[in-house]
Amino acid sequence: MSAPGDTSAVAGDRTLDAQGRPKLKRGLGLWMATALVLGNMIGSGVFLLPASLAEAAGPVAILAWVVTGFGALMLALVFAGLGRAFPRTGGPYAYVREAFGEFPGFQTAWGYWIMVWSGNAAIAVAFVGYLSVFFPPLADNIWGAFAGIAAVWLLTGANIIGVREGGVIQLITAILKFVPLLIISVVGLFFIRAENFTPFAPEGFWPGITAGAALTLWAFLGLESATVPAEEVENPERNIPLATIIGTGAATVVYLLATVSITGIVPRAQLAESSSPFADAARAMFGVEWAAQGIAVVALISTFGALNGWILLQGRVPLAAAEDGLFPRIFARVHEQWRTPVFGLLVSSVLVSLLMLMNYSGSDTLVEQFNFALLLATLSALIPYAYSAAAQILFLVTHNPRFSTANLVRDVVVAGLAFAYSVYAMIGAGNEVIALGFLLIVLGVPVYLFLKWRQHKEGQAAPAATTVGGSSGGGS
Repeated sequence: MSAPGDTSAVAGDRTLDAQGRPKLKRGLGLWMATALVLGNMIGSGVFLLPASLAEAAGPVAILAWVVTGFGALMLALVFAGLGRAFPRTGGPYAYVREAFGEFPGFQTAWGYWIMVWSGNAAIAVAFVGYLSVFFPPLADNIWGAFAGIAAVWLLTGANIIGVREGGVIQLITAILKFVPLLIISVVGLFFIRAENFTPFAPEGFWPGITAGAALTLWAFLGLESATVPAEEVENPERNIPLATIIGTGAATVVYLLATVSITGIVPRAQLAESSSPFADAARAMFGVEWAAQGIAVVALISTFGALNGWILLQGRVPLAAAEDGLFPRIFARVHEQWRTPVFGLLVSSVLVSLLMLMNYSGSDTLVEQFNFALLLATLSALIPYAYSAAAQILFLVTHNPRFSTANLVRDVVVAGLAFAYSVYAMIGAGNEVIALGFLLIVLGVPVYLFLKWRQHKEGQAAPAATTVGGSSGGGS
């Protein structure tokens, strides 16, 4: 709020909203928005997923990437259309609330928020996995959890200072990881050994693809990243769709090349136990330790950049929901100087830290910790994804003026395929993760009930206060 005598709250001031409160600042151009999408997608997934996929599915997981890539493309087209039509902070939450009302909107915000902070725990675990290349005890020591937590809080501080500061970090790290990763993946194709692809489907063909699809979707989470801070993106109607499509397409190419290379270079048994599969592949390719360390540096940059991008988002969805009265009001506060949602950033990072500590045990490997966190995050994301696809279908068939009906059948089919893929991926997550994810969603219901009860009480109190004040004035 402005101080006495401060004239910054005059009409037309771009730093304040209609109530005179600080508002978000547009600081993300096209390339920063694209880096947000690309950097959030290419993070921990491409570096640790080869180990997860080797354990769960085997080489058939390559086909799982194809299935997931198709589903992700459908989702990217959905979010590109929604982002163009509704460039409002909150991304999936904003679309679902507009289409279906408050409670589905709340469920979307709640589920997406869980996805972000639980996913950040998985990314931090991956960061520690590659840090352990230089400091081996971190791979199976409680100090590894503390190292990941330290990275979380360092980047939380950077994102509190300003969205542009977070965007600069994202752009730099996206470039530093994408170029060498693409080169390494292409070079790795020349070191493939055919015997590493047999047996092709040790866990069964369709079961392997289904299990792999649930894991590979983790690597595509973030394709909607440009839609979440929409009110901080410059020229959002143009830049959000472009960033979404460019980022998703570039990430898909790298994922396919990298998975084929790593699967063909490292035997399945070794790959399934690896905490740094790219480093192991580089060691096998070049036979020198410095090559593995070079890969580990790229992976550290990648996971660090992804963690930065997701931390940037973790305060935005609760902010949008809080502005509509569907999250506690304190989440809606924007810092007057930095113009960032400080409270949402801090609370989310506290939850990330707690999840890392709770999930740690001496018997869990980094891959086991990573798999659990990523499956939980993936399931939490699939509900907002499915709701968003359904929202686009509703907007299209009801001829919402924000959408063109010229290609109605095509757009409905795309959104329908995106919805069907989201449901398919939920099935592949497994019963344990589905049960826990459902429990977390249900735990949001008491929060919603409390918020609605408080709004009801405030609505009753306002007229009463007016009556008392009027009586007092009349009798004096």
